[in-house]
Amino acid sequence: MPDSTTRLSRREREIMHAIFALGNRASAEDVRGRLHDPPSYSAVRAMLVRLEAKGHIRHEAEGSRYIYRATTSPTVAKRAALRQYLDVFFSGSPGELLTTLLRQERWTEEELDQLSAEIDRARKQRSHS
Repeated sequence: MPDSTTRLSRREREIMHAIFALGNRASAEDVRGRLHDPPSYSAVRAMLVRLEAKGHIRHEAEGSRYIYRATTSPTVAKRAALRQYLDVFFSGSPGELLTTLLRQERWTEEELDQLSAEIDRARKQRSHS
């Protein structure tokens, strides 16, 4: 389990994002291929070792290479990333985020129906609480 007091550097966050984008299963070279202005292979391996020491990832041997996975589930990681995004860009307001998306995106009727159904579900859930 990651130490919640340990903050990740920009590059470490980028590596974590790469691992999740690769289906939470990635070699050092896979990760390197997803990084912007990637450092050397050795530098990526060193950062992966550091992330493992911090408890954010673990590895398993697959032949002669290591495959890395995050120790946090993608669902938990999504919530944390969304919370950070909300705090930085929308003053912590999910409503402000959704309103911005509704105004700026093109939505199909099916997508709008799905959103409407989720809003109805949330209202019912709130009224039963």
